[in-house]
Amino acid sequence: MQDITSPMTLSEKRATWSLASIYALRMLGLFLILPVLSLFAEQLEGSTPSLIGMAIGIYGISQAILQIPFGLMSDRIGRKKIIIIGLMLFLIGSVVAAVSNSIYGVLLGRAIQGSGAIAAPIMALVADLTQEVHRTKAMALIGLSIGVSFGVAITAGPVIAGLIGVHGIFWLIAALSLIAIWVVKYKVPDPQQYKKHRDAELVPGQFFNILKSRELLRLDYGIFILHAILTASFVVVPLLMRDAGLLPPEHWKVYLPVFIISMVAIIPFVILAEKKRKMKPVFIGAVAALVLADLGLMQFNHSLPGIIGFLWLFFTGFNLLEATLPSLISKTAPGDLRGTAMGIYSTCQFLGAGIGGGVGGWCYGQFGAAGVFLFCAAAALSWLLMSFSMKPPRYWANLLISLENLSEQNANEFVAGMLKIAGVEEVTLRYDEAVAYLKVDNQQLDKDQLQALITLYLNE
Repeated sequence: MQDITSPMTLSEKRATWSLASIYALRMLGLFLILPVLSLFAEQLEGSTPSLIGMAIGIYGISQAILQIPFGLMSDRIGRKKIIIIGLMLFLIGSVVAAVSNSIYGVLLGRAIQGSGAIAAPIMALVADLTQEVHRTKAMALIGLSIGVSFGVAITAGPVIAGLIGVHGIFWLIAALSLIAIWVVKYKVPDPQQYKKHRDAELVPGQFFNILKSRELLRLDYGIFILHAILTASFVVVPLLMRDAGLLPPEHWKVYLPVFIISMVAIIPFVILAEKKRKMKPVFIGAVAALVLADLGLMQFNHSLPGIIGFLWLFFTGFNLLEATLPSLISKTAPGDLRGTAMGIYSTCQFLGAGIGGGVGGWCYGQFGAAGVFLFCAAAALSWLLMSFSMKPPRYWANLLISLENLSEQNANEFVAGMLKIAGVEEVTLRYDEAVAYLKVDNQQLDKDQLQALITLYLNE
């Protein structure tokens, strides 16, 4: 029985939360090292600013290269198998970094960590284990777990490093990988069948169609710049706070309040963007906040109050953009090509992290901390100038309806009926998947009428 207002079943909740925990554990492992690696890497044999920056960001390069191949392989050899393989690579990379005393060993370990690119297989497995009407909700919960893991990681990283050292963090990450493998093996349900899900997976034949969209490319450029700025900043921010007199184990006293207050600060802007439909001005304002934050950090990076104040402004813009960019991708991409659009978007995100770390390290070696923040400000400014020409987004949400066991004639009648319902803006029918991909305006959608039509055609 398809009910668009129903809660997820217990099985769907179990699948969603167990897969969200795997994603979160892996991202926690990647981000725990972010606020402490530059401090640790200074003491490693062969260390230079450029190599430190590369060690911070190199996981993004291997992730970007292998993310799409891992997703395609999961269709052939099974989702859970490829996820376990990816987690094993993450485990091996963590151990390599843990036993290394040179910057080159840490570089190798971080590259191997990133090669376990399991984001796409996890999303595909979520799609296998949830009903169409609940799939968007399940993916949103996984996206939320990533944000939570980032906040926990940058706060906990300095504390854990103070207790067990950075080598200990890598061993902890290896242990988290083992826990994640156990969850995949024993807690994640086995799907009854593997199917192709265009909303969750990349469709190779549609790759270039997505790349033709200027609006999607603008968003891809944005996430590239956002994560390039993030990794470049963390090459120098921990060093600057130490040089300003704050001992590394105490850095959490900056990160925790800065992150929490920035999250609280974005709530009214998220409401303004989504509920009041002022997405474009809010979006442009968030990018402008990044420019101002980096210019401020460039000028006041020798003062702890200056670092804290502008770091708060940076994270306010960063968190707001992290929340709105995936939403904009989802709104902009065709419903049946959302997986392809998100695959390209995620590749740009990780590529930005990799390149940002390397460029940030080089700038620090050549021009000092001010050079890093000048690079970040210039990158954010290029994004800001590009954002002025973006089209105001369509405030449409995605909804999937299964058409299993419905004849082609009845399916066409069903689609024609849906298009007459208030709030149903677009319908794309995929007979090969037996799924209708809807774009709906939730403020206008007549859910009772849509549910009555579903009951008439599909729930008999």
